[in-house]
Amino acid sequence: MKHDIDTGDVIAFFNRLAPGWDETTERNEPVIRKILDNAGVCAGCSVLDVACGTGVLFPDYLSRDVSRLVGVDISPEMVKIAKSKFEDPRVQILCGDILETDTGDLFDCCMVYNAFPHFPDREGLIRALASRLKPGGRLSVAHGLSRVMLMHHHSGSASHVSSDLPDTKAMAELFRPYFDVDVCIEDDEMYQVCGIRK
Repeated sequence: MKHDIDTGDVIAFFNRLAPGWDETTERNEPVIRKILDNAGVCAGCSVLDVACGTGVLFPDYLSRDVSRLVGVDISPEMVKIAKSKFEDPRVQILCGDILETDTGDLFDCCMVYNAFPHFPDREGLIRALASRLKPGGRLSVAHGLSRVMLMHHHSGSASHVSSDLPDTKAMAELFRPYFDVDVCIEDDEMYQVCGIRK
């Protein structure tokens, strides 16, 4: 099922926010560590960060000594900032729609962090991400806020570029054709669904 979100509106919205993104991004360090642990991000693994923005999680991946990190974002301004911040040879940052962007070899881990409601074609997204992962690779859809807080946050200026985040049961159903779901968390601090590529 596609949701009524215009990709051009999403690009314009995040281009406008990009210059102040890092200053306004709040981090809950214990939650981020838990999300990355659950996602299987560890030394030597390759990571695809979808809707990576300015590279908010890149330092976390690199501190875990990943072997390869590819970030993809549809906003040219977000990508420009991310590229200005990271010169590590393990990092590649691409601007484009993940449904159409060539990301190279298959990955061990794929992360969609604080971004899922902005994708109009949820089934198409999960299918595309499954195709980018090695068998046994892990997909994680996560938010560093509760689902209720996130939906409240998106009810304002972001309402035209986001849709409701499904509960973890519905998200797990989206995963099931391609993944064995092994993490479903929806509490007052975070949201995460993870699965292992079949």
